[in-house]
Amino acid sequence: MRTATTSSGTSRQLIAWGSRALTALVGLLVASLAYRGYWRNDAPKMRSLAIGIFLLTTGVFITVAVVSRLDAGTGLVLLTRGLVTVAGLGFVLYALVYQ
Repeated sequence: MRTATTSSGTSRQLIAWGSRALTALVGLLVASLAYRGYWRNDAPKMRSLAIGIFLLTTGVFITVAVVSRLDAGTGLVLLTRGLVTVAGLGFVLYALVYQ
């Protein structure tokens, strides 16, 4: 029974990681499209939006992966994830409201 639980836990972790990686990949695609819009139209809003989307998706994925690999505790992982998320939301807010 112990092997089935471990195998099930491992497959769940793999599915969760794959889901986060797919989100990061799609976010990177959307951010690159927004950045391309910035270059085409010389619109600073699009640059800020691209940075925000990147941070909210790919940035969070990379940050959590790096901090987790450093064997940091759960609290530090959640703190860095929260900080990157707040920074991403700040860029999106700036793009929508101030520019």
